[in-house]
Amino acid sequence: MVSQSSSDLGLGFDDIVAELDREQSKVTVRLETRRFGKPTTLVEGLRLGKEDLQSMTTRMKKKLATGGSVKDNRILLQGDQRLRVQRFLIDAGFQQQSIEVA
Repeated sequence: MVSQSSSDLGLGFDDIVAELDREQSKVTVRLETRRFGKPTTLVEGLRLGKEDLQSMTTRMKKKLATGGSVKDNRILLQGDQRLRVQRFLIDAGFQQQSIEVA
């Protein structure tokens, strides 16, 4: 009998954990007014590692054509992007019920 390693199955342990985190995450997308009255969209509650969070931020900024950054495990995006971020997260595999837009 031949045993299969996780690399043979196509999904590694990290991939499985990431998928579970997506299903169990409670993500909050809210609008905050920053300096000089500029609206900023904050995405909080993503249970991702530092590199994954940075990668998601880069993809989100390209898809939404906006500027942004990662600070204190939160994604900050320029402008009011709440509904567009919600659609992006749903397309990325997050459950609609686990995304709160405020």
